[in-house]
Amino acid sequence: MSAAFYDHFSRHAHGEGLKAHSTHYCPGCGHGVAHRDLAAAIDELGIQDRTVLISPVGCAVFAHYYFDVGNSQAAHGRAPAVALGHKLAHPEAVVISYQGDGDLASIGLAETISIAQMGLPITVIFINNAIYGMTGGQLAPTSLMGQKTTTSPEGRLPGMGQPLKMAELIAQLDGPIYVERVALFSARERAKARKAIRKAITHQITGRGYSFIEIIAECPTHLKMTPQEAEEWVKTKMEPVFPLGVKKDLTVEPWFSRPAPSFEPEAVLGLCGAEPREDDSRPAGAPWPDHLPARDIAIKLAGSGGDGAQTAALLLTRAAIAEGYDATDIPSYGPESRGGTSYADVHIAEREVLNPAAPTPHVLVAFNAPSLAKFAGTVPEGGIILYDSTIITAPPPLPPGRRVLPVPLTRLAADLGRPMVKNVVALGALQAALPLLPEGRLVDTLHHVLKDKPALLPLNEAAFAAGYRAVADAVPA
Repeated sequence: MSAAFYDHFSRHAHGEGLKAHSTHYCPGCGHGVAHRDLAAAIDELGIQDRTVLISPVGCAVFAHYYFDVGNSQAAHGRAPAVALGHKLAHPEAVVISYQGDGDLASIGLAETISIAQMGLPITVIFINNAIYGMTGGQLAPTSLMGQKTTTSPEGRLPGMGQPLKMAELIAQLDGPIYVERVALFSARERAKARKAIRKAITHQITGRGYSFIEIIAECPTHLKMTPQEAEEWVKTKMEPVFPLGVKKDLTVEPWFSRPAPSFEPEAVLGLCGAEPREDDSRPAGAPWPDHLPARDIAIKLAGSGGDGAQTAALLLTRAAIAEGYDATDIPSYGPESRGGTSYADVHIAEREVLNPAAPTPHVLVAFNAPSLAKFAGTVPEGGIILYDSTIITAPPPLPPGRRVLPVPLTRLAADLGRPMVKNVVALGALQAALPLLPEGRLVDTLHHVLKDKPALLPLNEAAFAAGYRAVADAVPA
């Protein structure tokens, strides 16, 4: 097996038995062959540690279970944009966007064209099997005229438009330097496909430019054919519509060479020519507290849907802004409505937030066990980890050198008759653990937010006070 693949695949049966060595692709699917050829190219070029594979929605969505390289999951159609971000953030990386026809040529068409026109050294592998494979066999932008699908049961009709010829479309842009369409239906064509993939990646390694490889591939399941019949269909039906061969191949000298960008706030301000603003117009408030990190503090609040992490983050952000600081709140919702983890990143800055994300938060507030397990390791030494000890009764080993505060948030809220206010209990506990704002500012914000629901104010004030006392009484200041 290629070194670019994991020794065993953990998606099925926890990586045990035969399932540990087989992909989820249907028998005869072109993705498996394309994966093999891509892995071979990564091996031959010695770039495994530099490769970042982008896999969006589609049959290849689980490529991260198979390729032992850097992996990013992109939203439907957005793989080119994610690839561009990786390349600009890490110019030395070899970034490969691996996409299907519904993803690349339909919902992602705008991103595909605009980023191809930019011409930056990115490699795009486009699997064209003329069907939406993963989601039920609907008509795709590349489905053939007359082809029957679940959304064209009488076949693709003229009113549905002609199949998109993506290789030809990309080749006419000025940005790309190498565009080729290959196939997998014979040993001869598979050899050409492997060579094309290797050449496209080499152009990126040498900094020459953008390459696009379209692979017309088999989908026996939705064609309702055997693998052998599907190969023949691709050869006799698809190839006449999508002729194979090189569509563009420019000879250019290496040109892409740039240092990795800096993400340090001081460096960013220097590049922008910005100086600290002494004459800002922020409202009068307390000076930046000496006990907080210089200029900026990051807080991550995480829990399952319904825990109130997003609401608590918003309250914290509004309170900071009311105090006169700059503050941001970036929510991130996971796919789970209950039981997983969703989180919000909050930044509070003395003058200006330079990066709203919080990959290494100074403070973590975790409402459930998955959030604590996922994010505790991201808190730097000297930071605070505050978690709900009512829900998390057996916390995992936590990194040393952090201030760990188990607080029974849910129990304290339940004692007040409303478990749902545990997020306000958490804000009170956070205020006692690390006074971010002057005393009373968060309560004032609660009054403002609940001005139309005054009956809820006593409950929320009691919840804030309960959280504050739980920490203030247990831990010396």
